[in-house]
Amino acid sequence: MAVQDSGRVALITGASRGIGYGIAEALVARGDRVCITGRNEDALAEAVERLGADRAIGVAGKAHDEAHRAEAVEWTMEAFGRVDHLVNNAGTNPVFGPIAELDLNVARKVFDTNVLSALGFAQRTWAAWQKEHGGTIVNIASVAGLSASPFIGAYGISKAAMVNLTLQLAHELSPGVRVNAIAPAVVKTKFAAALYEGREEEVAGRYPMGRLGTPEDIGGAAAFLTSDDSGWITGQTLVVDGGIFLNAGVE
Repeated sequence: MAVQDSGRVALITGASRGIGYGIAEALVARGDRVCITGRNEDALAEAVERLGADRAIGVAGKAHDEAHRAEAVEWTMEAFGRVDHLVNNAGTNPVFGPIAELDLNVARKVFDTNVLSALGFAQRTWAAWQKEHGGTIVNIASVAGLSASPFIGAYGISKAAMVNLTLQLAHELSPGVRVNAIAPAVVKTKFAAALYEGREEEVAGRYPMGRLGTPEDIGGAAAFLTSDDSGWITGQTLVVDGGIFLNAGVE
């Protein structure tokens, strides 16, 4: 059965695989057209093919590159004539270890990719379409940004900044643009593999829901936050964590 075209368009960063692709899949399934970005051209092309070349385009590049951000928004506007939804999913976590020993150059890279790129994309989609026509922004944060996150501290701090960026943008861009965040716990992706690989059953056992998250779980949340069903929600961070926070402080 053919999906009815919603007439709406989303730009989703870091979407050749994992959470970003799960979000793209959910939005295409409801009738949106999408522009997805990613660093690897081959992986991006494969993702576009799976989504449907009539529904999706891909723009390869690095999120922290200003020229890439400009190109992604321009190509979206040229291909589809609008950009209703922005999903800031691109992120990096290149370091594992105590924050007291963190190389500050690495920290800058984390913030550049995880936070400043999100702000840069928001500025460009605002100028290109949303200022005059409205829309939504969804920032992919993390439960690591809501509490201490040992050994991935730089990542956690950057995701805490994403939560606050969400508040700032929601305040400034209202009422036309709604801005919310999603804070996932561990989702089964290549990006998060080090957190569960080889011990998935043990890790999943800590979750009241009895399993790790999937990209589809986050796709459903993003579809809700970019839909009219969430039309009175802005400035919020939706925690999608399989109940793991229920165990906080419980021995």
